[in-house]
Amino acid sequence: MPRKVEISHKTVIFIVVFAILLWFLYSIKDVIFAMFVSLLLMAILNPLVTRLTKFRIPRGISVLLVYILVVGILGAVVASIITPLVNETSSFATGLPRYLENAGIPSFLGKETTSNLLSQLVQIPGQVLTLSVSFFSNLVMVIGSLVFAFYLLLAREKLESQLSSFLGEEKGKRICKVIDSLEFRLGGWMRGQLLLMLAIGIATFLGLILLGIPYALPLAILAGLLEIVPTLGPIIAAIPSVIIGFGISPFIGFAAAFWGLLIHQIENYFFFPKIMEKSVGVSPIITLLALAVGAKLAGIAGVFVSMPVLITSQVLLKEYLSSKD
Repeated sequence: MPRKVEISHKTVIFIVVFAILLWFLYSIKDVIFAMFVSLLLMAILNPLVTRLTKFRIPRGISVLLVYILVVGILGAVVASIITPLVNETSSFATGLPRYLENAGIPSFLGKETTSNLLSQLVQIPGQVLTLSVSFFSNLVMVIGSLVFAFYLLLAREKLESQLSSFLGEEKGKRICKVIDSLEFRLGGWMRGQLLLMLAIGIATFLGLILLGIPYALPLAILAGLLEIVPTLGPIIAAIPSVIIGFGISPFIGFAAAFWGLLIHQIENYFFFPKIMEKSVGVSPIITLLALAVGAKLAGIAGVFVSMPVLITSQVLLKEYLSSKD
């Protein structure tokens, strides 16, 4: 005779409440993402703000100065590269068939590659329009993240006392300890990653200019962006430069390959240890898995936040396990 399975009313209530909670979290996923970005910004910028306060500059003014500095630098960089980037990218699409042919790539592969690239370029105006609409529709969220990060930076100095008064001294100190660990690891990783991407981009740009390889700017930006992918990123980024190099001459092609290999080795033995020495050590396999999951769930945005999410999960899991001991 089969046993009768009874489910208590408490279990039913728990399942219903848990399902409602999941639905609620999914409904406000954009708000949660914005808050996470704000916490990430606070972790990146807080060391700069703290340094300014050591010069007896009030914290509010220090935060404002850091915001002006960062936004000014980003604005100047974008304004200076956007026009040559668009021009060089268009020229690259136009000259690609010739370089593929000169490099000895079979004609059917060259035509297929060119056709795919041109089909993507035709879609650029529509993609730009879609991106513009998406940007302005999310502008409020972006501004909200910046404003929230601003207030987090202002309140960071008094965070422990505020949490202690609200949650009690023991819980307040414990939460502050977790936040300190998150700030140290997230901020260190993000600042190191940005500096590493910048270093690789500049090194690639200078090398391509010295070798006389055209389209140095978009290829350097590609190399910098792909630096976020460990091991495979620099290799993938070097392929277009090598193809164009062989399209010019075998010597330039081998020189481009050598330069890409040299940058990769310098990154592994000099840039990465020096720049990321205060960051977290995450296995390349785990990193690739996190990037793949992030890309699957949220596209490009998911790629860029996958590592911060992974680091945050590590810190929270470590704190949870230590509390069980």
